[in-house]
Parts: sequence; structure tokens; C-alpha cells
Amino acid sequence: MSKEFSYTIEEVSQLLKVSKLTMYDIVKKGEIPVFRVGRQMRIDADDLNAYIKNQKSNQIIPVKITDLESPRNEIKNPHTIVISGQDMVLDILGKYMEKDSTFQALRSYTGSLNSLIAMYNGKNDIVSLHMFDGDTGEYNVPYLQRILVGQPYILLHLLSRRAGLYVKKGNPLNLSTWSDLKDKGVKLVNREKGSGARILLDEQLRIHKISSSDITGYQHEESNHYSVASAVSNGVADTGVGIEKAARMVGIDFVPLITESYDLVMLKTPENELVINKVKNILSSAQFQAEIHSLGDYDISKTGTIIHETF
Repeated sequence: MSKEFSYTIEEVSQLLKVSKLTMYDIVKKGEIPVFRVGRQMRIDADDLNAYIKNQKSNQIIPVKITDLESPRNEIKNPHTIVISGQDMVLDILGKYMEKDSTFQALRSYTGSLNSLIAMYNGKNDIVSLHMFDGDTGEYNVPYLQRILVGQPYILLHLLSRRAGLYVKKGNPLNLSTWSDLKDKGVKLVNREKGSGARILLDEQLRIHKISSSDITGYQHEESNHYSVASAVSNGVADTGVGIEKAARMVGIDFVPLITESYDLVMLKTPENELVINKVKNILSSAQFQAEIHSLGDYDISKTGTIIHETF
């Protein structure tokens, strides 16, 4: 390995030629210890080398506290959870989850649909969703009913936020509807497959009977709201689909077209009971809600509400 002191989860996944979800699973199982720098989880180079060495000999060194520690010197070992999604509010949620050292929160910045599928496969603990269903006009529940078949879960409302079109300052092309995207003079920058913004766009194109082949730039993909907004700001594209917060941060104009429900789903298992109760308490706390409200562009009037629950 190189002489780097530490690596991010993404850097290690690239070094080992595995997906980020695989790395999160390895960390969650305690096979490689991690430490935090700000909001970022990092892996020490020596720990990575030790993991690789022991993989070669098929001997994994456990990283949890063992009985060799005396009771007086026992160090509390927090339960590692993975929170998946891209909104900055999830970083704040992770901070609150870690306050009493019961949990250690890892962040996966994966889109809604891919995160939900990963949860089905046991990779995520808390998944944020903003997936629009064009047939019902609902957010999230229709997708949960199709994907988490046979698994009990709870869906909690985190916040509401406006989604729509990023446009250049002054909206020079006068974009105001989904149908405007098919105009030949409009160049789009898209989100990746599986993201909530991509699902919203594809559902709106379906509803309005617009073929994706008629959209200039449909194949140009970026992996987050801020990259899409930056592409519009830099003149790479005329428009893209995203949330209001990113437009304000990048300094472009925004055309709101829908208010989306941004929710959290967790599987209802005996192991997750403590996680679910903790999240419920955080979402209902005045301190957490005040911190989210201070960010602007978020509606917290229904934060903590149970949207859907199976038994």
C-alpha cells in the first residue's frame, strides 16, 4: 500500500476494487476500525494493511473489546450504523445519533433506490427516500411496498422540501414546466439512475408523454444535487432537476415544481429496536428541529410523523 496516513471509505473501496457498500458492510461488522475527521469516516493505513495481511491468511483479527480488558478499563464499543442518502440533514442526524456514544454513524452518499435495495440486502440501517410515484402521486410508500416485500418496516417523515429545475440567473430560457424540457434549445444535465431526482424526472416525462430521446443532455449524468447545480452555473447545461437548497448554495435560480416528502425508512427487527427509538426521539426533539429549521428551505412541520408502518 502507499504511505498515506489514512483513507476515506471511497478510496479504500477503489484500492480493494470493491463497492462502497461492501466497505460499509466490512466496517459495520467491525473487521476494520474507523475514525472520524469532521463528518468523514476514515481508515488508518496500518489498519488497512493489517486487514489485507489477515485476509491473505484467512484470519480476521477482531476489533471489538475482548475479555482480556479488565472491567475497570473497559471501553464502550458503540454500535455501528449506516445512514444512506445525500442531504446534509443526514449528517446532522448522524451527529445526534452519536451524542451518547451508543452509536457510531457511517454515511453512505447513495441515491434513494439503490440505498433501499442495499437495505433489502442488509447493507444499510437508515435510508432516506424521496421517490415520486407518478401513478399515485405519492412519495416513497409505493416503492417500499414493491421492494421491502415480506419485511416489516417503519417510515418516518424527516422533512419536506421543494424540487424543480435549476436555471441560470434570470431564467433566460423562461423554463416553467416539465414540458419545457423537450424544447430543442434546452440542454439538460441529469442525475444517476436510482437517485430520487432521476426517478422524479423519469416519472414526469412518462406522465407528460415525453420520450427521453427528445431531451438534449439526458445521458449526461452527475452524482449529486450540487454537481448538477454547478453544471448549470458553469454553462455546461441550461437546466437540471434538483432541490432548492443546492440552487441557493451554488447561486443560481430555481423553478419549484413539486414539494417532495423526504423520509427515513428502517427495518423493524429486534436488533433495530434501539435504533428506531433513538431516531424517533431525535426527530421529535426541539433542538434537532431548530437546527434543521435554521438551515432554511426545509419544512419541518411534520418532522417525526409516522408515514407508514407494517407489523
